[in-house]
Amino acid sequence: MSRYKIIVNPTADRGNGDAAGDQVDQILYRQGLEYDVVRTECPWHAAELAEEAALSGYDVVVSVGGDGTANEVLNGLMRAKKGGAAECAMGMIGVGTGNDFAFGVGVPPGVEAGCEVLLGDHRQVIDVGRVTGGQYPKGRYFGNGVGIGFDAAVGFEAAKMERLHGFLAYLVATLKTVFLYYQAPIIRMEFNDQTLIQPSLLVSIMNGRRMGGGFMMAPQGQPDDGLLHLCIAGQVSRPRIFALIPRFLKGTQASHPAIQTGRTQRIVATAVEGTLPAHADGETIATEGKQLDIELLPRQMQVVCRPPEHVQ
Repeated sequence: MSRYKIIVNPTADRGNGDAAGDQVDQILYRQGLEYDVVRTECPWHAAELAEEAALSGYDVVVSVGGDGTANEVLNGLMRAKKGGAAECAMGMIGVGTGNDFAFGVGVPPGVEAGCEVLLGDHRQVIDVGRVTGGQYPKGRYFGNGVGIGFDAAVGFEAAKMERLHGFLAYLVATLKTVFLYYQAPIIRMEFNDQTLIQPSLLVSIMNGRRMGGGFMMAPQGQPDDGLLHLCIAGQVSRPRIFALIPRFLKGTQASHPAIQTGRTQRIVATAVEGTLPAHADGETIATEGKQLDIELLPRQMQVVCRPPEHVQ
């Protein structure tokens, strides 16, 4: 029988993660699984707990929280893998604000739906990204994507909101950011043996499909296709930013003249003028970065998810 380590972030979803952890405990107990539940106590604790669990021989390590918790668990498992740990799968029960990483691998939000997927025990091997630079000169792994510029600024604003939850928090933060972050830095982007230098309001580098709980930055993205999907927005006026928002919600932004898309396995972004605020899976990578190196590592991690025929 598989052994499960359940890592709960009690502060997820503005403090509702603790109750979600209790609910997960009750469901798994009724199903007779062999598991342990542990709660995080500080930033990066989930990564340490996940690494320890993998090295101790657990078969599945489960994140109960949002994208930040899942990202920490992913980093812990990748560190354990580098340290020689046996194969350990990752599970996700999305009870956070965005749950975009879980969405990208086919895990629906909520405790009951997440537990149903976990009990189904379907496995998929996914690619994992790594971003180097900013606060992480030795690199940090990501499962869903990296956002540079406007995207990162939205995440920073959403994190400040105490009364709004889920996608609404990101939507309000987006509208607010239009008036705070509208002067695009000049960025040099090197990928696929080409160099692109331009004012870029937003650069999304996606392994998954969605950011901010509802913005389809890479509608064709798949976490196992061996490619990072790029979405680059040039400098646009405030009114045109507002006009672009519905396109990002529908995933139809590629047809807009200010948007460039592409696919690559590696991209290096350098600020020629200005700086690069950036996040990975919603976690701050840099507030005023100058250069980021983002690459994709193929087929790195087993995740417990819905079978493909059930993924929308």
